[in-house]
Amino acid sequence: MTVGGALCNISRLMSNQLTSRVPESLDAWRMVAASCEFEGRIPLQAMTRLRGSLLDGEGEVRYVLGFGTDALRVPFAQLQIEAELPLECQRSLQRFVLPVRLQQRLGLIRDEADEAALPPDYEALLVPADGMLHPAELVEDELILALPVVPVSPEAEAVEREFAPTVEEVAKASPFAGLAGLKTK
Repeated sequence: MTVGGALCNISRLMSNQLTSRVPESLDAWRMVAASCEFEGRIPLQAMTRLRGSLLDGEGEVRYVLGFGTDALRVPFAQLQIEAELPLECQRSLQRFVLPVRLQQRLGLIRDEADEAALPPDYEALLVPADGMLHPAELVEDELILALPVVPVSPEAEAVEREFAPTVEEVAKASPFAGLAGLKTK
């Protein structure tokens, strides 16, 4: 995982903002308290769960992960993702690139019962008991959810043909075709 800078507003009194690398795991509650924001890049090749749905592993994902609390004091993680996913069109069987631009606000909850209290535009994210989140896994989860069930390139021609069944196919499909065959024997 290659990473960019991180900006944490640890103290409003500090004139310079802290910059560092995106760690593999983050303490969600400390990041919320500090209103941290991270920018990073992840090669598609490194995303093992997503990789099986892609035609190849060329490219990378760019993301911004920010933490904070809203006006209702709900802790959240804001995730912005940009990627170009190489997929195989199921009409033409050709490679095409699906541009993905996501912005998701994840309401951080400690217990599944807390999900009902989240605002309607929040997606629930159950934080483990140790409070540790893995940014690369969050990004990969959102990309997996963004994949189309059946990838079709926008440039692929629509198939609008009707194929009439042959006489043999109609005869085989008829439930009485087998009886007719027995009758002649």
